[in-house]
Amino acid sequence: MIAVTIASTKGGVGKTTLTANFAAFLADLGQKVLMIDADPQPTLSSYFPLRLTAEGGLVQLMLDATANGVISQTEIEGLDLIYSNDPEGKLWDWIRDAVDGRVRLKHLLQRPAFANYDFIFIDTQGAVGPLQDAAVAAADLLLSPIPPELLSAREFVRGTVAMLDRLRPMAYLGAPIGPLRGVIYRKDRTTDARRIVEELRSESYLPSKGSITILDTVIPASVVYREAATFKTPVHRLQVKRRGNAPSALEILQALTAELFPHLRKPMAERAALRTEGI
Repeated sequence: MIAVTIASTKGGVGKTTLTANFAAFLADLGQKVLMIDADPQPTLSSYFPLRLTAEGGLVQLMLDATANGVISQTEIEGLDLIYSNDPEGKLWDWIRDAVDGRVRLKHLLQRPAFANYDFIFIDTQGAVGPLQDAAVAAADLLLSPIPPELLSAREFVRGTVAMLDRLRPMAYLGAPIGPLRGVIYRKDRTTDARRIVEELRSESYLPSKGSITILDTVIPASVVYREAATFKTPVHRLQVKRRGNAPSALEILQALTAELFPHLRKPMAERAALRTEGI
């Protein structure tokens, strides 16, 4: 099982959209995937329709330390959800005050109840705090969407890097901080966007270069992501073919998967062959 936390210290950068669509793509690839909505604003919790709604959600998982009755099933085969049910943000205080608050999620996900999942995706709030700390500490891999805008790029460097440095001592509690991968998100065709991307990729612009990598895969600005959210369907199902010269959503998610998880290249190739043969 690989736990992936989608994290950024800035809100509105596309964390939930990336979480939902990446998780759904992997589920369609035949992987067993669990999404955890760790944002008090539960957008991910209602992103896809549910065919089975559990009695509890994130609060019960964290406070009761149990997986019983907290895993809902989406209508997408192989894609489950632990929904956010903490609108008042009380988990923030509990995690802050509990002895094992910031590492509990990490240790819970190592229990047998989660062993049947290939991936667990954790969506986070766009604010520094104990809940985000717990989600980051639980991850094997951190993925951060970065819009190529000056303020977003600066916040990624300043806030996200500072967060990693602050949480590195968590390793002494059995929760080492995973490597961070930044993905350029909502890139348009302006000169300014291209310049910011070049700066983000430059070694001089990124401190802690060894633990931070900007991926080659770029997710362009496109209305298809909003359309997919409106229809409550994964974006790769909505946009399979190219529009003009731009890569399709399916091609982008295939490239992102191949870059982050090379062991899935063969399953992707096999499924592509089946589609070509019309099976």
